[in-house]
Amino acid sequence: MHVEDLLRLESLDLTLLWGGPPLLAREISGVTATDLEDPGRFLQRGEIVLSGLVWWSAADEEGTADRFVAALRDAGAAALLAGEETHGTVPEVLVDACRRHGVALLSVPVHTSFRAITDAVYLRQWGDLSRRPAAVPYALPENVRGELSRLLADGAAADTLLARAVERLGTPPCYVLSATGRTIARTPGARALPAAEAAGRLKGALRVDPDASPYGQWFLHLPGAVDVPPRMLHEIAEVFAQYRQGVLRREAAGGGPAMELLGLLDTPGPGSGSRPAPLAAALRGCGLPEHGPYTVMAISLGAAAGDGAAEALREAVRHLAGHRSVTGNLAGGPAVAVIAADSGSPEDVVPALKQLWPTLHACDEAVLPYGGISTTAVTPADLTGALVQARYALTAAGRADSANLTAIDDLTTLDALLAGVPTDVRTAFGIHALGPLADATNPSHRMLLETLDTFLTHHGSWARTSEALHLHVNTVHYRIQRVELLTGRDLGRLDHKLDLKAALLCR
Repeated sequence: MHVEDLLRLESLDLTLLWGGPPLLAREISGVTATDLEDPGRFLQRGEIVLSGLVWWSAADEEGTADRFVAALRDAGAAALLAGEETHGTVPEVLVDACRRHGVALLSVPVHTSFRAITDAVYLRQWGDLSRRPAAVPYALPENVRGELSRLLADGAAADTLLARAVERLGTPPCYVLSATGRTIARTPGARALPAAEAAGRLKGALRVDPDASPYGQWFLHLPGAVDVPPRMLHEIAEVFAQYRQGVLRREAAGGGPAMELLGLLDTPGPGSGSRPAPLAAALRGCGLPEHGPYTVMAISLGAAAGDGAAEALREAVRHLAGHRSVTGNLAGGPAVAVIAADSGSPEDVVPALKQLWPTLHACDEAVLPYGGISTTAVTPADLTGALVQARYALTAAGRADSANLTAIDDLTTLDALLAGVPTDVRTAFGIHALGPLADATNPSHRMLLETLDTFLTHHGSWARTSEALHLHVNTVHYRIQRVELLTGRDLGRLDHKLDLKAALLCR
């Protein structure tokens, strides 16, 4: 499919804002939707880029649009499709930037969804749209549809359902994959795909349920060149959409015991060890062993609304072979999972989840979560403490520059430890420990803070501090004396040095 083919699709109603015949003749390899200001590292050559332009505002300088389009050019993007909904129109500065960098620009009207564009591209990759039957309501034979319905009703395994659905095509290698590359089903002749490899194939796969959220989405993937009518593929996808809805209904039915367990662990007051009977019953109700070991994990999407965090967490823990888990949302808090080692080892949990974390970037249009993981809870009595640890590690992860996963065992430095302290507590400690120096609007105080920071960084060495600041050593002595006077601390004492170092880190 080429860029110009999108303009010919009346259902999309796209408008060409800039681009000559050579650019419109470029072949489309895939689709990426992004609203990052610098999306270059996530793009592949030949992709069209869909953007709602949330990253741009009328107050931005021309350079903002220029950098965005330059990133597309450097990545070899086939074209930029810009949505009109956010700003009512495509800004002229973006048109100018595309003209300068030689990137074709198409506008997307409010009534056209990005999903419609994505499906249009990938349908063409499955075959010529003109082959879709217009007069025949179904592409799958009636007896096949009837058997698939019976298999759904009988609760057949996903592998069985997929093999029967594509049997008419000669049972080619075929997969149903999750949004993070987890294999939900594969035909007998299909080799096992590692999650990272499978996640890389999702751009060319067919969505199973268009209404699913990014982390809950499934994909139908045929890796080989198979001549399949697009309508047949959509009918197979619809079968797995029904199967997926059944899975969700069963999960919802089991949500009550999960919330009861998490409520016990999150209840203020005495630890869970003082309530062994209710806790054991709650673990049994969730299908978890009454004896450890366990690991607790918490994740959050920050200010993002909805139930996306719980879905992302459920998807993540399903990658843990040999472990059972239960997930739910804490009241007014993050999504939490209690993970129990079954045939696996509790030491496998953190490495497996950290290896998985980058594949969350494959989840189209998703808000990336950050997460925290506890140490191993040896017994049920340790679970309340493990939940506290997971939430602390989550706070530390939330203070990182990018969405990441932090284990409590990662907090091995003072800076890392303090990152898990709530912002309000950090601020209060910094103000009280630094005293008048906490007022950074005072130029004299800023100078003293710089001297203090350098002094502590150089382990209290007067000579190295004076050299680093290009000051006479007597000036350093004077300034440190001022710091001691204003803070009431003695920088000859190790504990007072640690207090002030922590205060500087908490600013």
